[in-house]
Amino acid sequence: MHVIFLSTFYPYRGGMAQFNACFYRALEKKYSVEAWNFSRQYPKLLFPGKTQFVDANDVADPISAKNVLDSVNPLSYQSTAKKVIAANPDVLLETLWMPFLGPSLGYVAKKVQRKGIVTIGLLHNVIPHEKQVTDEMLTKYFLSGQDAYIVLTESVRDDLLKYVPDARYELVGHPLYRHFSNTIAGEEARKVLNLPADKKVLLFFGFIRDYKGLDKILETMPLLSDEYHLLVAGESYGDFSKYQDIINKLGIADKVSIFNKYINDDEVQLYFNASDVCILPYKSATQSGIVGISYHFELPVIVTRVGGLDQMVEPFGTGLVVDEAKPELLKTAILEYFERDMTASCKAGISNYHNVHSWEAIATTVEVLYEEIKNRG
Repeated sequence: MHVIFLSTFYPYRGGMAQFNACFYRALEKKYSVEAWNFSRQYPKLLFPGKTQFVDANDVADPISAKNVLDSVNPLSYQSTAKKVIAANPDVLLETLWMPFLGPSLGYVAKKVQRKGIVTIGLLHNVIPHEKQVTDEMLTKYFLSGQDAYIVLTESVRDDLLKYVPDARYELVGHPLYRHFSNTIAGEEARKVLNLPADKKVLLFFGFIRDYKGLDKILETMPLLSDEYHLLVAGESYGDFSKYQDIINKLGIADKVSIFNKYINDDEVQLYFNASDVCILPYKSATQSGIVGISYHFELPVIVTRVGGLDQMVEPFGTGLVVDEAKPELLKTAILEYFERDMTASCKAGISNYHNVHSWEAIATTVEVLYEEIKNRG
């Protein structure tokens, strides 16, 4: 089976590029697969971070990809579709994680679909975390160009079925990330990061955006004793000053360590190995790649019951789930985690999660959907 995988790849950075790289590596073991990339993913004006690209110090997987699709240039939509048709793959595989990319990816899918090429959309989100008035229109456009779908949680499946009630889909869990180095012990990691050796360290990791609830875990810190220390690691998408104002107002500067920057792949192990538990106090979500990273380092998690986060935790016993991102609830869960000394049992659950959810399973799903679409005729 010949697959063209059109999405974001190296040299773009971030969770989507990392996910796609792992997915691509699993696909290439089974099929003939090509990675096709964005020539421009986001215009600089619309990108809230410092850069979209890896730097010289990052050890991201350098997937060799064709740079073909400009997200804001309709002429490139046409030329990309023509190139896909000329390559004549069995499957065009695309990923959607935000409505902004719906027009470019959707146009290509619709054009090649008319030539009998099976189109499959892997959906990270259907309804975005930070909503805009055009989201529904753009998302529907993308969805209408797909023959079948891969979804990572039940909540994304439910959102899909609101728009496409008769959708042909496969539900698979988000696999663990396996490409990060894991060679440094926790004690040494704390020394490198200048963290207290004798504290219970709570990790908030990843791009800092409003829906991820950093404000809520900051507001939780005064409710915890000085035994607890919060480690915040990730680049702020937007002004960080509102979080600094919370820290100053609550007088918790000595209980929080801030690394407001993009964390390169080779640095990730420092933050996870230095921590006792990973905190995801999200106000909204579908699934989270941060959970997949945390499980790679055998680090249990405390998450909120939003989207499909609980489905990544409760069935496997890999941490605790709180009903809402409220300081009192977060405090209760944090105290329970340490009082019950849940580390060993959660690590056993993480091993079970890995056995159930794998990149190979998602790769196989592409072939399953392809065969069903072709047989349906």
